[in-house]
This record gives sequence, C-alpha cells and structure tokens, in this order.
Amino acid sequence: MPELDLLVRARRIVTPGGLRQGTVGIRGGQIIAVELTEGGSAAEAARAAETTDLADDEVLLPGLVDSHVHVNEPGRTDWEGFATATRAAAAGGITTIIDMPLNSLPPTIDANALQVKREAALGQIHVDVGFWGGAVPGNEDERRRLHDAGVFGLKCFTVDSGVPEFPPLDEAGLERAARQAAETGSLLLVHAEDAATIGSAPAAAGPAYSGFLRSRPGAAEAAAIARVIEASRRTGARVHLLHLSSAAAVPMIAAARREGLPLTVETCPHYLALAAEDVPDGATQFKCCPPIRERANRELLWEALRGEIIDCVVSDHSPCPPDLKKMTQGDFAAAWGGISSLQIALPVVWSQARTRGHSLGDVARWMAAQPAEIAGLSRKGRIAPGCDADLVAFAPDDSFVVQPDMLYHRHRLTPYAGQLMHGAVRRTWLRGTPVTGDRPVGQLLAREEALRT
Repeated sequence: MPELDLLVRARRIVTPGGLRQGTVGIRGGQIIAVELTEGGSAAEAARAAETTDLADDEVLLPGLVDSHVHVNEPGRTDWEGFATATRAAAAGGITTIIDMPLNSLPPTIDANALQVKREAALGQIHVDVGFWGGAVPGNEDERRRLHDAGVFGLKCFTVDSGVPEFPPLDEAGLERAARQAAETGSLLLVHAEDAATIGSAPAAAGPAYSGFLRSRPGAAEAAAIARVIEASRRTGARVHLLHLSSAAAVPMIAAARREGLPLTVETCPHYLALAAEDVPDGATQFKCCPPIRERANRELLWEALRGEIIDCVVSDHSPCPPDLKKMTQGDFAAAWGGISSLQIALPVVWSQARTRGHSLGDVARWMAAQPAEIAGLSRKGRIAPGCDADLVAFAPDDSFVVQPDMLYHRHRLTPYAGQLMHGAVRRTWLRGTPVTGDRPVGQLLAREEALRT
C-alpha cells in the first residue's frame, strides 16, 4: 500500500534551510517528509498514491499566511464575504487568513459575536480562517472570554476606526488593554495613529492626493507608536504594530527591539509598491489609512524589511462597494479608506522584491513563516515535517497585467489595474488538497492553547 497520499516533486523548493531540489511527502493533510535530493526515483514515486511534478519554471512555496484581512461578513457582506475573500486568497497562494474584528456587524468584540462570525464562515471557506478579537472601550470583561474562545489576539485603534461600532481607546484604555494582554498572554494589535496630531493637521478636501497625505502625517504614526512602545515597556505586553507606513517610526522601533521589548511589526504591499508622487488626483482607489507615502519613505521601509526591523508583509485587504470610494467625485475626504489586494499580494511584493535583490526565500519568510509565528500558528507557513501541507506552485518569471475581471474579490476596484506583475500562482494545495474553487475545503482555526484547554 502507498505510504503517502501525495508526493510533490520540484526542482526548487523554498524550505527553512534555503532553495533546494527535492520532494515533499504528504499523508493525512500533513507534510510527513521533505527529502532534498537531486531528483525523485521511480521507487520513491511508488510510495505515493499520487505524484505531482512541478514544471521547470515553477517553485514550490509554503502557503502564505495573511494575518490582516477584513472579510466583513456578516453585516457588510456586500463589501466582502467569506466565499469571495477566501477564493481570492487561494488564487493568490494564501492558504490561511486571520479576519479582523471590524467592519462586520456585529464586530468581534465579545464571545457571542465571535460565534456569529464562525457560523457565518462555515461551509463557504476555500482556505483556513482564524479570527482576531477587538479591544474597545467598555469590553474589558469580554476580552478574557474572547481569548479563552480562541481568538489569536486583540486589536485596538488609537484613532477613529472609520466605523462607529468599533471606537478607539484613549491613552488610559491602551494601557489597560496592554496590561490585560500581558496578564492573559495575549497579543495586542494596534492601529497606531495619534488622533491629536491628525486633528491639528490640515483637513483633507477634494481630489488632491497631496492634501489627503498632509491630513495623515507620518508624525501621527510616530507619536502613537511611541505610546505603544511605552505601554509595552510598562506592562510587558506582546504588541504587534499594524500596517506601518511611515519610516519615521523605524528608529524608535529598532531601539525598542534592541531593548528586548516583545514588539513585532508589519507593513503592506501597497506601502512597498506604490508612491504618493504617482497617485493621480481624484484616484480614490489609492486611499488607505495610514496613507501611501513618498518614494523616499518607501525605500526606507524596504531597508527596514531587509534589516528585520519590519517582520512581515500582509495585505490589510479592506474592501468596500465601489460607490463608497466616491470615484465620480474623486473626493479623498469622503472616500472609504482601504485597498483590496488579497489575490495579488504575492506578485505585487515579488515584483518589487526581485528588483531589490531579494529572494523568494525572503518573500516566503515575510508572507508565510513570520505571520504564522506572530499569530502562533506553529503548523503553518513552512515546508517542513509536521506542518500542514499548504503549498503553492509559483512561477516567479511568469508575468501578467492586472485586469480587474481576473480578480475573485467581491468588488474588483484596484489601484493595480493595468500594472505589469511578475510571478504567477499556478496551483494551491490546502493540507494536500488542491484548491480549485469548485468546493470549499477550508477549516476554522483557533489559537492552539485554547484548543488544548
């Protein structure tokens, strides 16, 4: 009888030890063995019920982990839903997403809302899905319940979130949330922008992107991040800084890391690929908060990524119906702030990384291994024995032009339309099963410690 359900052979496999030729043996949805050889023999293939050989131009990557996704279902499913978001994720080589606690209704700020969210996802997810909880004023008692129910951490804002049902924490509230996180061993995620700094900046108005950029200055991120670092220092809380856009905060982050504070940081494809100077006036599909900044700032973010001051790259997929982008008015002040890029995050990042001398191993670390480690997903993000057999056949030298009608997102408005991308996802496996979109094969995930209790 075959010892393996599936054997995948590839001339190039991105492993924790580097890029190697070999085979990956899969049984029961897990990677049983990774054999790094000069090619598989006929005897080796006989061990498996099925054998798949990657094409010569394909590289076997670990399934990506996107820990910053706004699915919005239930309540705002007309913005994005589990079926469309996870289908898009699989098409982009993402095999695990963690859903943010806002823009759905109800927001995930109590255990009952978490259950509602899980029930909404059942039976329609094409990749594995976990959930973050929320920390908002007045839900202190629910935070422990959310933690015990298996959320991967708790997210808060230090500035208006954009939706009234998810208000921000003030400085004292941030301190309490950090102390609670330290007591429970949870992870506190922070959207860090300073409300007072934004309040004193010139207000955005009309179609000028330069005006919108001035309304969300980098100083707002720096001021809020300084408070977050201090809260971590006082409480010992593990803190994760969301969607870093301003390189002005990098020196203080680096100093905090040298000090040994338990601080991790993410950035997003749009901050690494786009530049304020290239955003046309009125092009509200480019609006996000914090904003896309100047080219010089972008290159400093790349330096921070190279220097491991920034840990990971995740999409912050934040969709909305096109009418909320106010495209006809071109009004940055009125438009919803969010960029949809779940399906094309990998080629966006690879297209930029390859021009700066980075390897596919670097990209796999930023977009698979590190997000999995930060979230505590020990069986995700790596091609190694004992891990889930989440795999991607990726052609790094293939290229395509982004056409909105190729996207599976519920709404296909994208700032990348018409751009040339390098790298194409050809096949995706979730726990050894091909993800084709014909039937949902994803599972709901909970924090591993919660599953053991």
